[in-house]
Amino acid sequence: MKRRDILAAAGVGLAATALAGCNEKTETAGAGKAAAEQQTFTWKMVTSWPKNFPGVGVGAERFAKLVNEMSAGRLTIKVYAAGELVPALEVFDAVSRGTAEMGHGAPYYWKGKVPAAQFFCALPFGPNAQEMNAWLHRGGGIELWEEVYKPFGVLPMACGATGVQTAGWFNKEINSVDDFKGLKMRTPGLGGEVLTKMGGTVVNMPAGEIFTALQTGAIDATEWIGPYNDLALGLHKASKYYYTPGWQEPNVTFELDVNLKAWETLPDDLKAIVRAAARDVNGDMLDDYNAKNMEALEQLREQGVEVRRLPDEVLARLKEVAAEVVEASAKADPVAAKVWEQQSAYLKRLYEYAELNEKDIYNIRG
Repeated sequence: MKRRDILAAAGVGLAATALAGCNEKTETAGAGKAAAEQQTFTWKMVTSWPKNFPGVGVGAERFAKLVNEMSAGRLTIKVYAAGELVPALEVFDAVSRGTAEMGHGAPYYWKGKVPAAQFFCALPFGPNAQEMNAWLHRGGGIELWEEVYKPFGVLPMACGATGVQTAGWFNKEINSVDDFKGLKMRTPGLGGEVLTKMGGTVVNMPAGEIFTALQTGAIDATEWIGPYNDLALGLHKASKYYYTPGWQEPNVTFELDVNLKAWETLPDDLKAIVRAAARDVNGDMLDDYNAKNMEALEQLREQGVEVRRLPDEVLARLKEVAAEVVEASAKADPVAAKVWEQQSAYLKRLYEYAELNEKDIYNIRG
């Protein structure tokens, strides 16, 4: 009896010790979590845009402001305009190297390093903003995007969209396909490859250099985004002819790039805040462009700008060449081929719905 009493007492003692140990571990884990949640971070975000540039530049600043507000100052992001820390077209490299924890730019700017990137950005005669967002967020596009960027140590997120753009500004009339021969034009991505195949020459440059290049004749034509940004750059003062529609970019999706190593240092709640802010800016920027393009176009017309539509013959040939270019670009890179196979299948279904429903209502509405 005494032996049993001794063993029972020992068992109670061991259980109490174990319980105390568990409580201590729980308290330690809780304290660790609380400490992580109180930790503050100050990050740099490099961008491809001039400081506070309408639409894209303002969107990047808004993202930083949202993150700061939602995190109560625990994650502060300092935004750098193009050229302040790194050149406009080197944002991806800067984030990949860890020079900056974040970047904001257009995926097709780094197609030389990541050929598949442009498929997440803009396709000539391709998806509009709603269709691209549907593929990215509901059709597996984001998962593919993350897979493509992971070897570079970068996490991408959609963070802005332009909607349908214009075909651009030209210092000579476009009346036939022959007018593209010898044309020097600033236009990036797959649209630029189409122009090259049409006999033109592509000149890529950031926004801050476009006006001077067009005015001095260094380029014959340019497209930027649409009336909202074109008016801000003053392109109507350097060019005569303004053409539509934006066959080369029915939409451009902008990206937020995050250095993966830096990302892993964030607690889960701050990661959720970053993702939520990116999604907010992705939609808000499209709203901004839809509203401001309308207002800017009215102002351009008041200043005597004549808006012209590209001839049907020209658009038909551009569409044929665009299909060839997209297929060739996909086949040239195994990663791009994988992305295009999945993307094109999903877009085909979206286009069928648009043909059945949206296109008809637009035509009837006139």
